[in-house]
Amino acid sequence: MADQYDVIVLGSGPGGYVAAIRAAQLGLKTAIVERENLGGICLNWGCIPTKALLRSAEVFHYMTHADAYGLSNDKPSFDLAKVVARSRAVAKQLNQGVTHLMKKNKIAVHMGEGALTGKGKLSVKGADGKATELAAKHIIVATGARARDLPFAKADGKRIWTYRHAMTPPEMPKELLVIGSGAIGIEFASFYADLGAKVTVVEMLDRVVPVEDAEISAQLAKSLQKQGLTILTGAGVESLAPDANGVAAKIKSSDGKTAEQRFSHVIVAVGIVPNTENIGLEGLGVKTTKGHIDTDPMCRTSVPGIWAIGDVTAPPWLAHKASHEGVTAAEAIAQELGNKDVHPHAMDPKNIPGCTYCRPQVASVGLTEAKAKEAGYEVRVGKFPAIGNGKAIALGEVEGFIKTVFDAKTGELLGAHMIGAEVTELIQGYTIGKTAELVETDFINTVFPHPTLSEMMHESVLAAFGRVIHI
Repeated sequence: MADQYDVIVLGSGPGGYVAAIRAAQLGLKTAIVERENLGGICLNWGCIPTKALLRSAEVFHYMTHADAYGLSNDKPSFDLAKVVARSRAVAKQLNQGVTHLMKKNKIAVHMGEGALTGKGKLSVKGADGKATELAAKHIIVATGARARDLPFAKADGKRIWTYRHAMTPPEMPKELLVIGSGAIGIEFASFYADLGAKVTVVEMLDRVVPVEDAEISAQLAKSLQKQGLTILTGAGVESLAPDANGVAAKIKSSDGKTAEQRFSHVIVAVGIVPNTENIGLEGLGVKTTKGHIDTDPMCRTSVPGIWAIGDVTAPPWLAHKASHEGVTAAEAIAQELGNKDVHPHAMDPKNIPGCTYCRPQVASVGLTEAKAKEAGYEVRVGKFPAIGNGKAIALGEVEGFIKTVFDAKTGELLGAHMIGAEVTELIQGYTIGKTAELVETDFINTVFPHPTLSEMMHESVLAAFGRVIHI
């Protein structure tokens, strides 16, 4: 007999484990299936451990620039093995935290490879090869995604790395090539550059972090080049030839010329592949687009009783988007099962913030200036530089700015874009404003504490309406 549940969640990343907890909170008998580590890629090999690495690099950067703060720190150094060990310890601590949350919420955990075997049926193959049969009226697929390999050069963990290899490097790279300048590529480029590697970033499109506002991209490229990184945009890697001593890379530059360069290591960060194979979707007729599962705004798939959330679905592929979808799906399931006190709501993709934790940090929410104009809006744009902010000057962090984009007719905040110190913490202020549908007067009439970096947010709004004070 199959173990019977109200909800089974396949995958325990930031979407899956949050969905399971919310379902359990709503009184549903819940199980979760995980093939590797509770917490998924984000917690164990993604968002969290990379931030631990970046924190170590940030501290090392301050150590090497102690003189700028009136301090002395002769011959600062680092132990890469200890830096990595700290990152792994952080991941382990959080993995244990998720394990505790599963027990606290009485969620059954089944470790192994899960696959849908029929409507409302799921089989889990454990490490011992034995299968456990589970059944539920509702199954949430939260299997996430993995790094995309280059078709001509598969990552080997020695000379050619994915993000996973880059988090536990066998040695410190001397000359590093990073292919792709999205969040993952730029964060690793920043990390290794701060530790002393000579870093080259190759981006196929015409600017780094291409999903961001064009002015943000330009400022980040300028800042990274100032730090010593080489940025090649409109360029591509045509071949990689690893050997015992490094990698020979043929790079086609924006002028169409191809030249071979040597690097000690290469990080490939060219996107993700959804984990939709071998989990039984085809047999049930679940519709997908380019491998990603199609869903409605409540996370329902084309097959009743099958739901999907997170990176296995449509973009943006972000942990916090997955978590929010997990709550939506769990509440929608509870409602279908007769709970009249829960009211799930769809998420507006324009209200999902994005953060990149390089140095300087980048954060944004909503439409870029260009996208707003493409959508037909008449816009008012305000910018305020970090050099005009007292807290930023005191911190010694004067690179960057905040940019806000408003609908000139209604005062609606269409988008906010930031680059500089701790902007990944600041962006949520604008995200709340967008979600609450605040207009320019709400931001203008809000009292911002002094001295704080958040004052730049206020000044950026004031600048959009001709009222800026400190520039």
